[in-house]
Amino acid sequence: MGETVTAKGDELTPRQIVRELDRFIIGQNKAKKAVSIALRNRYRRQKLPPDIADDIIPKNILMIGATGVGKTEIARRLAKLTRSPFLKVEASKFTEVGYVGRDVESLVRDLVRIAVDLVKAEKMAENDEKARRHTEEKILAILLPAPKEAKEPAPGEEGEAENFAKSREKLRQLLRAGKLNDRVIEVEVKANPFTPLEIFSASGVEEIGIQISEMMPNILGSRGSRKRKMPLEDAFHHMLQDEQNRLLDMDQVAKVAIQRTEQMGIVFLDEIDKIAGRESGGHGPMVSREGVQRDLLPIIEGTTVNTKYGMARTDHILFIGAGAFHVAKPSDMIPELQGRFPIRVELESLSREDFVRILTEPQNALVKQYQNLLGTEGLEVEFTRDAVDEIATMAVEVNSASENIGARRLHTIMEKVMEDISFEASDLEHGQVRIDGDYVRRKVEGIVKDSDLSKYIL
Repeated sequence: MGETVTAKGDELTPRQIVRELDRFIIGQNKAKKAVSIALRNRYRRQKLPPDIADDIIPKNILMIGATGVGKTEIARRLAKLTRSPFLKVEASKFTEVGYVGRDVESLVRDLVRIAVDLVKAEKMAENDEKARRHTEEKILAILLPAPKEAKEPAPGEEGEAENFAKSREKLRQLLRAGKLNDRVIEVEVKANPFTPLEIFSASGVEEIGIQISEMMPNILGSRGSRKRKMPLEDAFHHMLQDEQNRLLDMDQVAKVAIQRTEQMGIVFLDEIDKIAGRESGGHGPMVSREGVQRDLLPIIEGTTVNTKYGMARTDHILFIGAGAFHVAKPSDMIPELQGRFPIRVELESLSREDFVRILTEPQNALVKQYQNLLGTEGLEVEFTRDAVDEIATMAVEVNSASENIGARRLHTIMEKVMEDISFEASDLEHGQVRIDGDYVRRKVEGIVKDSDLSKYIL
């Protein structure tokens, strides 16, 4: 299995994980419990001897529930909690081999790329102080180049070296105080290397990009650098980025990223119900659906995928499938794929009380978001209890009268309620705005009552 991978949140107990998820997601306790156990089992597996650990496969989860009930948010918050590489992808984007579309292996390559970005960000944070020191010295060298040769000082006089050191120190203090930010200096700017790998990977043929870059490293390498004048503040950020990249050991970053992908990666397969279906008569869309399922099967069961950063095994990646399953049922998937999602969780539809809690309780509650946004304009926004109740009631009404999109309906109604205030906030004198039930009704009730209009606006 290799070296144990640890990250923030790994050692949380299932109860602690649920408590963390409760800060952002209302209800859905069954789903939270399922994902917390799956996460804890990863930690337990890493404590085992390699010969036993390799045989313990992740308990993949199938979430069943309508849109907007929290499926994606649970998976996303779980990944954030552990700093795990996380990829959300719609299963309906893939087509079986031989059809035009993305191949299923591209999701593993995308996951590795996300892991590389995560590890790079961590390493850059570790090297930040060192990179800033080096950048500062380079900027000072441009502002005040070192004297070619220091003369021997006369008795009672300071030498050129001492004068230079004092001048350099004064400049350093001015630089740190930001008093030189507007000064224009000339710096070397490296041209971005021409690397078509992203173009190729987006088309699902990353291997071609890898082969081309291996065959023609000189052509696809750096195109040199040029001198450019820019304000010192911009130059500092530009040179800091170059310095951070220089301090990175990309071989080590790739190694850690591959390992983290293999041991901690999470893939959220949304709309998995859209590819549920069995072969019918050998033609038509059902063939493609079953083909996608069969192509997904080896990835979920465990295989090795060639990526730009090395070979990545998928044996211990956690897959979370999700879908509404209004038309298709989990039993419509091919038996082999059904068996790879042993944990089934049905998410409950959200009630009016849930909407009230979603608007006010979570750390990222919608009401708090608007208060913070408009607070930047010096405007204090107060939502009364009856305003929140009215918004929740209208969300339930529109969801029942038209398509049920769960908590996402709150976003559309809140945006309609806040439209005029958001528009005028920049021009208002600093003060307070009180939003009550009457205000909400004036802004939205007419649209809610008109079913044809609400389909387009809400």
